[in-house]
Amino acid sequence: MNKQYVEGSDGVYRVAGTRVSLDSIVYAFWRGQTAESIAQAFPSLTLEQVYGALTYYLSEKAEIDAYLKSAKAEFEAMRQAAREQDPMFYQKLADVRRRAA
Repeated sequence: MNKQYVEGSDGVYRVAGTRVSLDSIVYAFWRGQTAESIAQAFPSLTLEQVYGALTYYLSEKAEIDAYLKSAKAEFEAMRQAAREQDPMFYQKLADVRRRAA
């Protein structure tokens, strides 16, 4: 029996049959979390699904790493555009953070 643990649609990888992104699983794995602790952090996932997602990542590492790098660059571009669109908001936010520290 061959199970599919990860599915991609609309440019996003998710644990099959769930709304949990593969990104979330991989980032937790990179932080050193075990499959067991990842499963505890995502109650909607079984331990089998977590191991399946990690196996998928490790077997498709180059492709998934490129996908994550692209997603990070896209996020940073959107973040920079937001900062340029409303610089006063981000200045106020920085001021509040500085005062709180």
